[in-house]
Amino acid sequence: MLIKVFGSAVFGVSATTITVEVNIDKGVGYHLVGLPDNAIRESSYRIAAALKNVGYKFPGKKITVNMAPADLRKEGAAYDLSLAIGILTASDQIKAPNINEYIIMGELSLDGSLQPIRGVLPIAIKAREEGFKGFILPKQNAKEAGIVDNLDVYGVEHISEVIDFFDKNTPLEATVIDTRKEFEIANDNTDFDFADVKGQESIKRCMEIAAAGGHNIILVGPPGSGKTMLAKRLPSILPPMTLHEALETTKIHSVSGRLKDETGLLSLRPFRSPHHTISDVIIL
Repeated sequence: MLIKVFGSAVFGVSATTITVEVNIDKGVGYHLVGLPDNAIRESSYRIAAALKNVGYKFPGKKITVNMAPADLRKEGAAYDLSLAIGILTASDQIKAPNINEYIIMGELSLDGSLQPIRGVLPIAIKAREEGFKGFILPKQNAKEAGIVDNLDVYGVEHISEVIDFFDKNTPLEATVIDTRKEFEIANDNTDFDFADVKGQESIKRCMEIAAAGGHNIILVGPPGSGKTMLAKRLPSILPPMTLHEALETTKIHSVSGRLKDETGLLSLRPFRSPHHTISDVIIL
């Protein structure tokens, strides 16, 4: 039986929809094609253990999995949930008539629980563009994906929730985020406030002028004089980001894996502190 499940791959800060085709036939063997990396090739071990621990089985038949388009390299363990649901459906262990309406992504633990993944925001944006009804993903990433409107976002903690959703029509709780409200709340929260700096009146005046006019500024001084302390607090006096800038910043942090669990929209301008020996090439 042939089943198609949809996932997504992130290239740069954009996502591409991946069709996971699972075919089960007579014979023995597990064949995974479509330029998967080692993390995806190892997924069969995680899937087999997870399915056994939730009362299902990894079919002892010939399983062929194609990840299309086959000429794009796929990386990471985020396809575990896509592959597992595809295998269960193709082996007729569960019924999932509406599986093609959802993007399904998540890394499986051996007990069937789900681990967070990277690049959720670009994936959600692409899913909405391509007309998918919903996005099923780990609960830790649900708030991030919920930023995207007109898309049902379901955060789940365990593969059994996804199985029951498709096979038994057990409803999942959708994550709904008011993007503008989230944006306004996040704007009020800052870890480093420029008001914390005592003294240093001259350099504080220079930095205020640079922030107001959008100028570059270079700080020169001996170690411990307060250069990094001042630089860390500069974003707190910069003009607030627009909603578009906040979305772009969140996408970059999402892809790089720098977003914390349960984090939604980033609306504070980020501060980066590269080591002083960093090369020009790495900076660019």
